[in-house]
Amino acid sequence: MSAANAPPGRIVMLVDNSVLGDSRVQKVARSAAEAGWDVILLGRAPGRAPQQWRLGPAEVRLLHVPFLLRKRPHEFRRRLLTAPFGYPPTGIANYRAQRIRAWKAEVMFRRARHVAGSARAHPAQTGLAQTGLAQTGLAQTGPARVGLARVGLAAQWFAARAAGRWVASRKRQKERADRARRGLDGWWDRLYTRFWLALRGDRAWGRLEPELWDYELAYGPAVDELRPDLIHAHDFRMVGVGARAVIRARAAGRTVKLVWDAHEFLPGAKPWRDNARWLVGNMAHEREYAPYADAVVTVSDELADLLRRQHALAEPPAVVLNAPAADHAPGDDPAPDLRGLCGVRADTPLLVYSGAAAPQRGLDIMVEALPQLPDAHVALVVNQPTGPYLTQLLARAAELGVARRVHPLPYVPHWHVVPMLAGADAGVIPLHHWPNHEISLITKFFEYAHARLPLVVSDVRTMAATVRATGQGEVFRAEDVADYVRAVRAVLATPETYRAAYDKPGVLDGWTWRAQAAVLDGLYRRLLATPSVAAAPASPGPLTGSTVRSLA
Repeated sequence: MSAANAPPGRIVMLVDNSVLGDSRVQKVARSAAEAGWDVILLGRAPGRAPQQWRLGPAEVRLLHVPFLLRKRPHEFRRRLLTAPFGYPPTGIANYRAQRIRAWKAEVMFRRARHVAGSARAHPAQTGLAQTGLAQTGLAQTGPARVGLARVGLAAQWFAARAAGRWVASRKRQKERADRARRGLDGWWDRLYTRFWLALRGDRAWGRLEPELWDYELAYGPAVDELRPDLIHAHDFRMVGVGARAVIRARAAGRTVKLVWDAHEFLPGAKPWRDNARWLVGNMAHEREYAPYADAVVTVSDELADLLRRQHALAEPPAVVLNAPAADHAPGDDPAPDLRGLCGVRADTPLLVYSGAAAPQRGLDIMVEALPQLPDAHVALVVNQPTGPYLTQLLARAAELGVARRVHPLPYVPHWHVVPMLAGADAGVIPLHHWPNHEISLITKFFEYAHARLPLVVSDVRTMAATVRATGQGEVFRAEDVADYVRAVRAVLATPETYRAAYDKPGVLDGWTWRAQAAVLDGLYRRLLATPSVAAAPASPGPLTGSTVRSLA
């Protein structure tokens, strides 16, 4: 696109993660920049050091977010009623426990030195200087002194063990109290939540989920400094950051538009934190700031309808599917070979799951079924291949004797996902029944489709209905191992029957990122009253070398 035809606008995009694992955010930023917009994407740095790199023509800046408000006030206080002897939450418990271990180690060493000295000493005191026994004093003493030394060491060992039990008891009492308060769902917590909701309404989120202010304090000044024409806020945490920046700009006499990109239906989400205030607080925050959005974008028609009714939106949200962007590949960069990474031959049945790893995603069924699928292997391309959930799955695979057939793999750049997945025999989506799982076609659904994989999906509503309508796979009852095995055997028996569904006219045409990017570009132009121009295909710019290494 020529400079004369470029849209005269800066778009600042906001996301609460480190960008690298979020394909939707990457595609939105890169496509907008390729359409000529000046795009700066603000994300959260994984460590303390800010980072800066380029995603094609878009600029990415990762900010340090110090989560100083994440801990609740009660986490800084002692629990005098529930844990009167528990240690205070200052770190002293671990210090005391380590001191006891050091004390025991010292007594054990002195006892070993005493035994060594008693065994090797003799009346002639031969070789004392060479053996080091002279320093112990034991070789120069009589039987009475040796006996007293043994009694003294035994007394010290008894004292260390007694102190250790006392310290461990206090530490356990503190940990029990911590666990009891972590959920924030006791009678006092429910009363606290109701009080602030009654007093402040939706503004109670500042009390119920104060961590949201940490994002504001890190992102707000950066947004103000960039002076955007439009803010694209991704998901529920960033809608407040974007809305407050818009309000500040308008107070200063500048017009800034806000687009809110709702990735999921928050009331139907599984809480990300193990406390009862998390969902209540985040929902209140979303309700307070959603009305400030000039336009809303989301991922499915059903979610768009839910959001319109939830927030009384003046117009339905625009739907931008999480379709893959094959044209974002930088040059001739080859995709990894899935079978090579798993070490399996071309004739070995290979099932793949690609996406976030969490219990509600249902990955455990893929492991539990392997004893009934003796030739099959499973590839898990996940965000945390060495995380606690995958470690638990691999331990279960070892118990079942199938560990060598389970292959955890890390994420790859989003433009590599489809060609990499194409090496499998079937794509699996074993989601459990959660409201958010029922209402949309998720990213991996489109990625599997473009890889022309037969699908094995659980009976979550929207995906099951789509698969049945297109004939691209089999549906099984969620969390039902026997029915999952049936579905897998069906697609492995006649894979071409299911692949043929992708040859039907119109099945894949609308599931491309180019079509979704056009929706967004039209929305930006409408909000900023910018005339539409015919954009020439942009040449995708490469990532920096450090970014490519991070993604690989």
